[in-house]
Amino acid sequence: MLDHISIGVRDLAPTQKFYDAALAPLGYTRGYGDATQIGYGAKKLRFWAAVADRPVPADMESGLHFCFGAPSRTSVDAFHAAALKAGGKDNGAPGLREKYGPNYYAAFVIDPDGYRLEAYCSAEA
Repeated sequence: MLDHISIGVRDLAPTQKFYDAALAPLGYTRGYGDATQIGYGAKKLRFWAAVADRPVPADMESGLHFCFGAPSRTSVDAFHAAALKAGGKDNGAPGLREKYGPNYYAAFVIDPDGYRLEAYCSAEA
């Protein structure tokens, strides 16, 4: 359905530090970067962040969030820990979310610009 997504950020340096750390445990790496934008993915760059004059304001009630697929529950745990260490804020510790399904294992963080992020794995323990 979607080929890629791009977000606007105020300052690329903390964004790059955050996403380099948070996405690595999920198997996603920075495949592009210059002074104004960075791109991440596994086989194809699908998540982009670029400096913007007017990034979307953080709004916890907007419903907007981005969910990254994770290969294992351990990688979800590592995503959460790395994101917090790299300047993110906790928005839900790793664990089962049975209201979404019996094997819905996820963790939630907020990036330096206020975007809400999730890492999710459906594999059984």
